[in-house]
Amino acid sequence: MHDNADLLRASIASASNDHRLGANEAPPAIMSIFIGSQLTQIMEDLEKRVKSGKMTPDEKTALKLDIGKIPDILLDNTDRNRTSPFAFTGNKFEFRAVGSSANCAGPMTVLNAIMADQLCLFKKDVDALTQKDIEKDEAIFQVLVDYIKKSKRILFEGNGYSDEWKDEAKKRGLSNFNTTPAALDAYLQKSSIALFERHSIMTHREQEARYDIYLENYTKKIQIESRVMADLALNHIIPTAIKYQKILVDNVSGLKNILENKEYHKAASVQLEIILEISEHMGAIKTKVDEMIEARKKANAIDGHKKQAEEYCNKVKAFFEDIRYHADKLELVIDDENWPLPKYRELLFTK
Repeated sequence: MHDNADLLRASIASASNDHRLGANEAPPAIMSIFIGSQLTQIMEDLEKRVKSGKMTPDEKTALKLDIGKIPDILLDNTDRNRTSPFAFTGNKFEFRAVGSSANCAGPMTVLNAIMADQLCLFKKDVDALTQKDIEKDEAIFQVLVDYIKKSKRILFEGNGYSDEWKDEAKKRGLSNFNTTPAALDAYLQKSSIALFERHSIMTHREQEARYDIYLENYTKKIQIESRVMADLALNHIIPTAIKYQKILVDNVSGLKNILENKEYHKAASVQLEIILEISEHMGAIKTKVDEMIEARKKANAIDGHKKQAEEYCNKVKAFFEDIRYHADKLELVIDDENWPLPKYRELLFTK
């Protein structure tokens, strides 16, 4: 995982997972491994006890006995970090960052490929030491310790949601691809292409074909989301806001007809405030939806899957949060009986 973190991130990239990763429900987009306190201790012990020189029989025996105990010691006996994308949970590793609607074949292909490649590299490294007249068990220990030292930057036991981890990950040189178009580039890295060709999994052209398909799929999903958002805003939310605003206007007009000027301003102040607030949010939604539609038209005219996906990601999807913000504000002030969609509290606590 240390050598192929970007490829693993690419294997889980999708339009829906971009909304999910790091959103207090799923692991962050930064690839790291949580191994728990006990496995960490075992690795640290290996690093301390294995020396570059020749080991005594007693030292080797002690290490082998400790390694032989690992399954019994760790079985269902470790803390669990729900914010880690790749975690050891007692007797297995879990790749938790895969999208809920994803086909697991893609991530499994990458996991199996990098595991097979690492085993081949491990044997090659061990053989290189045995050819120098180092005993096989000592060679294995030395290679393991070398791997432990080199892979430390990918290990993280803390809160993956925190801003501190983002800063720390950046210092460690770990990638943080927040969008699918950026993450998918890992499929076309020379190292990734060589990996799949080396093990006769996919050719260069098959990699490029999948890359284009992933980008096109991303673009179409964001396009559909954009269209649905515009439809909801223009045909459901704004008309509902206008209807509720009319109820308030009628109420204000009635108060004006029956009350003196001083009493009227006091009695209608809340209604007038809500009327203005509704107008403000409706205007913002209409403006943002129109701008989003224009951005979508420009994106549709672009040739090339990569550039078009980036345009949808950076220009079209950029309007989603703004439109949602104003729709959420209207949801808070419009009467439940008039609101046509389930409100957040109704999703959590059904009537």
